[in-house]
Amino acid sequence: MEGPQAPHVVILLAVYNGGDFLSDQLQSIAAQTHRGWQVLAGDDGSEDNSRAILDAFAARHPVRCLNGPGAGAAENFLSLIRQTPDHAPAGHWMAFCDQDDVWLPDKLSRGITALGTSDDPRPALYCSRTWITDTALGERRLSAARPRPPSFRNALVQNVASGNTILLNPAAARLVEEAAQKIERVVVHDWWVYQLITGAGGRVVHDDTPTLYYRQHDVNQIGSNDTRLARLRRIRQLLQGHFRAWNEVNIAALSRLDGYLTPENRAILAEFAAMRRGPMPARLARLWRLGLYRQSRISTFALWVSLVLNRI
Repeated sequence: MEGPQAPHVVILLAVYNGGDFLSDQLQSIAAQTHRGWQVLAGDDGSEDNSRAILDAFAARHPVRCLNGPGAGAAENFLSLIRQTPDHAPAGHWMAFCDQDDVWLPDKLSRGITALGTSDDPRPALYCSRTWITDTALGERRLSAARPRPPSFRNALVQNVASGNTILLNPAAARLVEEAAQKIERVVVHDWWVYQLITGAGGRVVHDDTPTLYYRQHDVNQIGSNDTRLARLRRIRQLLQGHFRAWNEVNIAALSRLDGYLTPENRAILAEFAAMRRGPMPARLARLWRLGLYRQSRISTFALWVSLVLNRI
């Protein structure tokens, strides 16, 4: 895995007032068994000691810190993606990193092994389960399983690629970097990346083995969805109409990128957009034809109910 031709991974780290846990995350990056990496951090106007922590780490490790756009985590990650080609060597891999997690030592090497050679012309995305923990990294529990295969039909209505676990091969990194220049906004960066890679006919590998400790605390940007209460909260969002607003953003972004989508997935996207309009019988018929699905039966049932209520 190491040597002159070893994969070089650019780790995109979005930071905002992360001083409480940032050092733990950075040290877990430094402890990776795969040594070919650099960190590209976007500090989104932190008012704590985050920048000082980054600067101290950068004195000993390959880190470049950029100013974030000050518009939230999704825009911070998009900004980092857009700027990566200016700060990374050709043929690089790409990983996303949250400021409050702790990576297991084999996180990068495990993903690289799963995706295979750097020369693969097909975009490929690796993601995994996580150990969900409390603030002190205790009370560990395994994140939800993903029993159904990743696909564009799943990606349109659910994100199964947790951003803090994602690794992209060089072809996927190039695709994401080019596409990011052509869109204005996304709901969350990882869901958009999952939609883009699957929509372009790329390969997604979801690993059942966890690769990091996903720390839960009061200011998590999104938080886990593995408990019954959390899943019910997500389903309630689906039924209340949040999902409809998210889909407006996702469809707008993907429509700007239809040149990257396969012909089949362009047709699926057009049918998905049309499904959200018209009388209920026509909407239900389109959903049946599309075969869209979420990972659990109850969540897929909620998808059908939300369509009946015109909340998609």
